[in-house]
Amino acid sequence: MGYKYNQALVPNAQALRKNMTPEEKHLWYDFLKKLPLTVNRQKNIGNYIVDFYIAKGRIVIELDGAQHETPEHRAKDAERDCVLHELGITVLRYTNDDVHHSFYAVCNDILDHLGLIASEVRWRE
Repeated sequence: MGYKYNQALVPNAQALRKNMTPEEKHLWYDFLKKLPLTVNRQKNIGNYIVDFYIAKGRIVIELDGAQHETPEHRAKDAERDCVLHELGITVLRYTNDDVHHSFYAVCNDILDHLGLIASEVRWRE
């Protein structure tokens, strides 16, 4: 299912795809890219650019750096999650530390939400 999006955000999304954070690169190249589903990076949905979007599961994956710990960012993230939830999208949030220190737990959580099992994905090679 396609979602309406803000055309003005397209250049920002393109720039973000070209300049992924180290944590986004790790999750993308070492796991998400190997899923048997289409995963979009820096996808425009409404007035937002989400880190990763899996349309088949209607799942957004967000990787949060330290700046997301501030009260202002938490409030904005909660508002954004609510808007996406109203569109029928589940938002999975992980910290950069989660990706660094609990990578396999993050991957398995994503698989659980997609209804996939690890043996269906060649990502541990």
